[in-house]
Amino acid sequence: MKVLITGGAGFIGCNWAARLLRGGHEVTVFDNLSRKGAAANLEWLRAQRAQKSQGKLHFVRGDVRDAAAMAEAAKGQKAIYHLAAQVAVTTSVTDPREDFEINALGTFNVLEAARAAGTQPMVAYASTNKVYGGMEEVRVAEEATRWRYADLLMGLPETQPLDFHSPYGCSKGAGDQYARDYARIYDLPTVVFRQSCIYGLRQFGVEDQGWLAHFVIATAKGRAINIYGDGKQVRDMLWVDDLLDAYEIALNHPEKIAGRIYNIGGGPDFTLSIWTEVGPILESLAGRKIEVRYGDWRPGDQKVYISDIRKAEAELGWKPMVSPPEGVKRLWEWVSANASLFD
Repeated sequence: MKVLITGGAGFIGCNWAARLLRGGHEVTVFDNLSRKGAAANLEWLRAQRAQKSQGKLHFVRGDVRDAAAMAEAAKGQKAIYHLAAQVAVTTSVTDPREDFEINALGTFNVLEAARAAGTQPMVAYASTNKVYGGMEEVRVAEEATRWRYADLLMGLPETQPLDFHSPYGCSKGAGDQYARDYARIYDLPTVVFRQSCIYGLRQFGVEDQGWLAHFVIATAKGRAINIYGDGKQVRDMLWVDDLLDAYEIALNHPEKIAGRIYNIGGGPDFTLSIWTEVGPILESLAGRKIEVRYGDWRPGDQKVYISDIRKAEAELGWKPMVSPPEGVKRLWEWVSANASLFD
C-alpha cells in the first residue's frame, strides 16, 4: 500500500515508517527536517530499508505550509498520516502566527491534498490532549507523590468539552475539528487520534516537547533539568509501539475509523507523575541522585491528564501493553547505547 507520512522523519513518524517498510508498504516520508534529530532519523530509516525491509522508501523534503507540494505528494496515496506539527506550547505563545500556519493551515492543506488525490485516502490526524484545555472545572486532589482526578476514575472521555488553551491548543484543535468534518462533508475517511504523552526510541526530546525523553537524555548526559510546577503533575504514558498498533488498525480497517475520534494514551493504568515518580526511576537507573531546579507553572499545564481509552478498546480492540517502568528502562538503555547522538 502507498502511505504518505508528513513529519515522517520525526520520532513517531520514523518509527511508523520503519514498521510499514517491514510490512512491505511503499512509504513516502514528507518532512522539512527542521526538528532536532530528524536528519539522523532519516538516515536510520534508509539503513532500515537497506537491511531489513521489503518495502519502498521515498523522501520528499517539503513543508505542509506549501499547498502545491503537499498536493503533489498526496497523489496516488492510499493512506496519509499527518504527524507534521509545531509541537511546543511555549513556542506557540512566542510566535502564534507560525504555530497557526504550520498546525492549522498545514492540516487544511493536507486534507485538501487528500481530497484531490484521486484515491480517497484514509487520513489519520495526530491530535493532542491539549484540545481539552486546562480543565479547571475538573476536580483534582493532591496525594504524596501526585495529583489525581477526584471523580474521573477512568480518565477523561472524548465527550469532555473542548477548550483550546494557548495558541498551540487552538491550532491543533482547529486541525482536529477540520479532520473530523472532512469525513462528514466530503466523505473522506479520516480519524482523529487525541494522543497523550508518547515516548520511545529515537525520540530527541527537549524541554518544551518530549519531556520524558528530555529527562532521560539530560540524566544520561549530566545536564540540568528544570521542573515547572511542583513535579506532581500526572500524565498517562504511551510507548510508541503501542501507538503504532492503533495506527495499524486504522490502516487495515478504514471502514471502522472513518469520522471517529479516539483518545489514545496509557489510560489510568499507565501513569506517572512527571518528577516525584519519574525521578526515583531515573535515579535507580543512573545509580545516583539527580538535582533539579523548580520554576513557576506554565500556562495551560494540567495538574492531571489521563485519557479514558475505553472507546478505542471497545471499537478497535486496542489497548496499551508496555508499562511506564518498562518503557523508561527501554528508553534509558537506548539513550545510553547511543550517547553520541545527543552530544
